[in-house]
Amino acid sequence: MRARQRWLIALLAALAFGALIAMPPLLKSYGLYLISNWLVYVIATMGLNLTVGYAGQASLGHAGFFGIGAYCVAIAMRADHSFWLGLPLAGAGCFVLGLGVGFPALRVQTMYLAFATLGFNVLAWLVMRNEEWLTGGTFGINEIARPSVFGLSLGGDLAYYYFVLAATVVLVALLWGLLRSPWGKAFTAVRDNPIRAESLGIHVQAYTLLAFAIGAAYAGIAGALFASLVQFIEPTPFHVSVSFMMYLMVVVGGSGYFFGPVVGAAIGVLLPEWLRFAQGWYLVAFGATVALLMVWLPEGLLGIADRVRDRRARAVRARRAGTDPAGEDRP
Repeated sequence: MRARQRWLIALLAALAFGALIAMPPLLKSYGLYLISNWLVYVIATMGLNLTVGYAGQASLGHAGFFGIGAYCVAIAMRADHSFWLGLPLAGAGCFVLGLGVGFPALRVQTMYLAFATLGFNVLAWLVMRNEEWLTGGTFGINEIARPSVFGLSLGGDLAYYYFVLAATVVLVALLWGLLRSPWGKAFTAVRDNPIRAESLGIHVQAYTLLAFAIGAAYAGIAGALFASLVQFIEPTPFHVSVSFMMYLMVVVGGSGYFFGPVVGAAIGVLLPEWLRFAQGWYLVAFGATVALLMVWLPEGLLGIADRVRDRRARAVRARRAGTDPAGEDRP
């Protein structure tokens, strides 16, 4: 049964990837921007899912790392440096900052840790807004150029989309390999039972910090791609409210499910556009949709398959025990 599910997932992933390659040339400029923006948020929330879904740590400061990555590229290019200097600087810088922000995880847990990361996001946003000599403040930084690869310009919307798609595929593959390595098993062990994990020789503090740092690096890279996508940045896209939205994307898609951020980012980025037919009520429709999903599917959209499988397993056990699924004896 599980082998069949793996084949089904692989088939669906292949079909989705084929659509992402074949369909964009048919889209207009705004459609290309939307799907590129969705891929950017897939990268960012993949990192958050590692921290929240696999390592079991609460984080409400992800938009801060996202913004730092964006400003790394913008400031580097304003100083006449290459995008290819700003991109690794964004990833490496956010990795180091993730180690520092993740340090409170060694002492506090759950809501206290969430408040610590929230404070980091507020601090980062205030710096972006008020340090005009560095970030441009509320005026922002404009004319952020798009890169070129081996002399091939990525200035066009379609070319840059394919670049973001390639970066997404590489980062998803790296995370897939990480989660199937001994490191990935250690992350889930720390999430499920830290005491037992420590008794098995897993350094809980080290893996907790590593989860924060890798998640922050993914957000930084996503921010760097976002800066060149929109070609103008200012503090608003990196506000605390965006951290809540990213957290919501992970939860709605399915926290701890590998492809949860793909679905969650589609809900957070694409669904509001699809609901614009409701005109002035589209935000109400979006909020109501998300609220209903959280009420009926608290484990996320990708948890539906597990819920159905568990229900079938309970029914099988009940039949074997001579009772119905509700636990009552058969006549």
